[in-house]
Amino acid sequence: MKFKTDENLPEEIAYLLREASYDAMSVREQQFGGEDDSIIAKVCLSENRILVTLDDDFSDIRTYPPKNYPGFIVLRVHKQDKFTIINAFKKILPLIQKEFVEHLLWIVEPHRIRVRGEE
Repeated sequence: MKFKTDENLPEEIAYLLREASYDAMSVREQQFGGEDDSIIAKVCLSENRILVTLDDDFSDIRTYPPKNYPGFIVLRVHKQDKFTIINAFKKILPLIQKEFVEHLLWIVEPHRIRVRGEE
């Protein structure tokens, strides 16, 4: 699987994915910072990359139907400091390695993960 980490995430998220043997690029590395969500979604589609983000706009399945994109992982954390975000992602990384993510929307909350797009 290939991933793209959004500009609202620490660079360490891309590093953790690479460390787990995934192909991961960040929006910042590719100099797409500040681009509109629709541009980021199109880039992910063209590169076949699952987007990892804090941006709730990507959880709108009417605007971004998961079946039409490589996939989305939206992290919903109460505190958006670096420590909290990295720890939340570390908790789901083992699941990413075992569960199906492609063409799905994962909404990751502190005590649950909701998966959309299976319909």
